[in-house]
Amino acid sequence: MQNRCAVLTCPSGKTDFQPMFRFPHDQERSRRWVEKCKGENLIGKSPEQLYRYYRICKRHFETSAFDCDADGAVLKKDAVPTIFDASIPPLSSQLKHSKDVPKDNEMEKMGKKKVKTMHAETGVEDVQMDLEKDAIITHLELLFEVISLFGQQGIPPTASTSKTDDDFKSNNFSSFLKHHLNCGDLVFKEQYNVSKTFYSSKALHQLIDVCEKYLRSRVIEEVKQNGYFSLITDDPVKISGELSLPVFLRYVDHSARQQEKFVGFLNFEGDKDTMVEKMLSEITDKWGLNLEKCISQAHSCSGTHFHQLKMFSAKLMERHPRAIVTFRSTCGLNMSLAKSMALPGVGLVMSTFEKIESFFCQSPLLQVEFEHALSMFHSNKDKVNALKEICRGSWTRGDNAFEVALEIIEALLLFVDSVHDNEDMRWNDQATHIALEISKAITDFEFIMTLIVLKNVLGVTQAFGKNLQGSSMDAYLAADKLKGVVQTLKEMLDNVDVYNDFWTNEAVTLATAMEIQVRVPRSFLRKHQPESRVIQMQKYFKEHLSIPIVNHIISEMTGLFCEDHIKILRCLSLVPMVIEQCKSLQPEEENFQMFSNDIPNASTLSAELHCWWVKWSKKNKESSPSSLHETLQVPDVKFFPNMLAILRFVSILPSLVMEDGCDVAFKRFRGYMENTPEKFKSKSLAFLNISFDAGFDLDSVVDLYMKTYCDKQDYS
Repeated sequence: MQNRCAVLTCPSGKTDFQPMFRFPHDQERSRRWVEKCKGENLIGKSPEQLYRYYRICKRHFETSAFDCDADGAVLKKDAVPTIFDASIPPLSSQLKHSKDVPKDNEMEKMGKKKVKTMHAETGVEDVQMDLEKDAIITHLELLFEVISLFGQQGIPPTASTSKTDDDFKSNNFSSFLKHHLNCGDLVFKEQYNVSKTFYSSKALHQLIDVCEKYLRSRVIEEVKQNGYFSLITDDPVKISGELSLPVFLRYVDHSARQQEKFVGFLNFEGDKDTMVEKMLSEITDKWGLNLEKCISQAHSCSGTHFHQLKMFSAKLMERHPRAIVTFRSTCGLNMSLAKSMALPGVGLVMSTFEKIESFFCQSPLLQVEFEHALSMFHSNKDKVNALKEICRGSWTRGDNAFEVALEIIEALLLFVDSVHDNEDMRWNDQATHIALEISKAITDFEFIMTLIVLKNVLGVTQAFGKNLQGSSMDAYLAADKLKGVVQTLKEMLDNVDVYNDFWTNEAVTLATAMEIQVRVPRSFLRKHQPESRVIQMQKYFKEHLSIPIVNHIISEMTGLFCEDHIKILRCLSLVPMVIEQCKSLQPEEENFQMFSNDIPNASTLSAELHCWWVKWSKKNKESSPSSLHETLQVPDVKFFPNMLAILRFVSILPSLVMEDGCDVAFKRFRGYMENTPEKFKSKSLAFLNISFDAGFDLDSVVDLYMKTYCDKQDYS
């Protein structure tokens, strides 16, 4: 912070260090502060200049001007300085009338070192150091403002602005500051000449690093203040030259709203055992997160990283048993299950889906032409219109993606082949290249067979997953359907021979219609002598595709929906709309006992639960709250402290869909990764771009920078 008070008669900063407060942004309040201070140095300054460059210390405010009278006192919004000790002469006058102080021309002749020695007793050396340190601090504030702006707008400060990469001199950050100099800001120019040590690539990375540390500390502090949270990760990404795991936290804030915040990246490279330990250590030791407060975790990843994340989640649950494993609502259940399979055929299908999505992003005309191809293959107009509507959205990410793919695959093949041929030269090279890759993938029989198996097996879980992402009532009812879903999957596994024959016949029929060669992968043929083609093919796909897929789905469904997870879902019975629709069923107290150590008063749980049920089971003229968010906003909920605590717990569960506007961090993360060129992607800059709204207090950021990098620096 600034260590010099704007009141000329105040010794604060030299002999009496006090907390400093900025001038207010508001024009009227800023004018009142200037009038009270009666300082000629403040007259004529704009509110913006006063806010950025001047401070008033705590001693000039009444005790009643603070929200709290502690070291970390916070000024009230309408506070005005009223205490001024006129008996203390201005510090400049003290120095001016000191007989031991040389005149200005004598100071110039003697040199800086001698002047410092002679003025040690009068305090001139301290004043000179204070002035220089203040100039540096003020300049740092401007630099941090620029970095904050760059981060918020997604502008990479280190990106070169010229064809020749001349390190710091030609990057965005340096160019912006040069433009600022050329605009005639004399204060900035003076500070620029004093603070040139901050203009290097190393210094820039230090500034960015401090911004990241400060913003993360703000996010972590907010999570701590609100109690429990869920830990969520997304697919590992390549950023800053290494494979990293993005980490998010979901919690309920002080206003009873769901929040999901980005907290940074974890290194996801190296030996598996040591990697997991390092990840957990960074979360607790470096980030300062208390994992004792973690009540659930969810991980979204592709099959290639599935086992590493399994190890991480298992180790986290081993140390903190309450951190149950769930799935993440931002990705549908079926897609989440499919992505986690480490099978070649499934990997082929999922990567092809990504290429299809990328393909249609090349030009809007591709979608128009594809819809014409759909009309050629389907005579039923209603069906064609329905398929067109589905394909205009992100169908490759939906839980019914495998079903949709089989409906459109013939039209898709015809279309991508025509784009690749490009006879009328309508499409660019990128579009024709992706079209060729899609054509090769979907004409592989392994793709067709895998698509059919996934459609049929995941068809069992599709309704269950859809209910989980529906209303509170749907999610509550889904909890009772899990046993039936798992039982159906087990029956499918017991009769896998019959099911596999059906699926193989379906695949062969489709492949024949598309003129695709029916065969097993070449890698398998090289290792085995050809037997009967049909028998070998059925055996291969049963052992290497059908059985592994069904086993994986059963394992994941039982793992993701453990007993505690189901109990938490059943706690949705507290939502008034659920109570209203299930009047004959009073919420089972057994489901709430798992929170007995976390609620305000466990001894009154039974009575409070009954009162809550009676309150909402009666007919109301107004509609009852139908979601967790609406229930938490009901004024009367504060009279049911145990119910309020449980509702907050349930709201943290990653498998439940968040309210609109609460998943901003995840959307920003996706936007940054998709829109930022690979060479400019940075962990720190990504964090600034995603979490800039955590609150950016310039004084605190500068203070952190000074403690981190400048404790031993001489500003004289």
